[in-house]
Amino acid sequence: MKYFYIITCLIFLSFSTLFSQKLDWIKVEGNQFVSAEGKSFIFKTLDSSDPDKLEKSGHWNAEYFKQIKSWGANSVRFPIHPKAWRERGVEAYLKLIDDGIKLAEEESLYVILDWHSIGNLRSELFQAEIYNTTKRETFEFWRLMAKKYGNNPVVACFELFNEPTTYNGQLGTCTWEQWSEIMEELILIVRANGAKNIPLIAGFNWAYDLTPIKFQPIKAEGIAYVSHPYPMKREKPWEEKWENDWGFVANTYPVILTEIGYCEADSKGAHIPVISDASYVEAILAYTKKKGISFCIWVFDPQWSPMLIQDWSFKPTKEGQVWKDALLKY
Repeated sequence: MKYFYIITCLIFLSFSTLFSQKLDWIKVEGNQFVSAEGKSFIFKTLDSSDPDKLEKSGHWNAEYFKQIKSWGANSVRFPIHPKAWRERGVEAYLKLIDDGIKLAEEESLYVILDWHSIGNLRSELFQAEIYNTTKRETFEFWRLMAKKYGNNPVVACFELFNEPTTYNGQLGTCTWEQWSEIMEELILIVRANGAKNIPLIAGFNWAYDLTPIKFQPIKAEGIAYVSHPYPMKREKPWEEKWENDWGFVANTYPVILTEIGYCEADSKGAHIPVISDASYVEAILAYTKKKGISFCIWVFDPQWSPMLIQDWSFKPTKEGQVWKDALLKY
């Protein structure tokens, strides 16, 4: 009986090891993300809503991450709003991130941490109160993230600033040279504090436009670039415009679309620039597959738009069902 018990335990441990796949570092090689085995890796991601919001509503839990995994995702992006970061307090918010990383790892999901501000970091003018931050706060946030998560392979990427924009001059000015200097300094800070995670750099026009990369790429190795090509950023046909605006970057560097999504015109939450139909899903996923581009679908929440789920039973919206079907086949 004693030996039977020991053998049973060993079998159980073997199966546990088999089914709890340990995540290893994702790295940059040339224009690709690659796994520890050197194989090309595509981030197929669902965007969560802010962990602060989810915890307050009782849904920052194992079921939330199980549902994300069940859609065919291999990663999840946490949008951390500066206002929520300050109001909850550093220690309490770090516990949210810790919990989220642990829950993601249990589902073999990588994590992308996103400092979710919209506006002009140089002038420190922003689109709305929830996005208000300062250059110092942003730098201190990433210094802390580097120290705490810089040696954790589950946290694959640091998205340094969500959507840079001057709002057509309403938020001041910022040249690409000025933006590059800020981003290059941030990359220096996170790496000097020991971070192995991949820095993600967004373009202008609410993280859509990467055309300056043709002439002045960021002076740093091992990084990737971000675009948010919502359907109304350009009129159909999209592909040639996408190629000219941001897709060409994928010929030289890794690219990840950290927000894609759509709402039909009569759907709840429909707004500029996300109004479209299912043809957008077919087009954007065909283009990402052709170019080897990673992506994140916005947003796994029943209130934030364009929403992927109707309620906390996790029933997909009409648009969410289109994304889920496509993601499971991708």
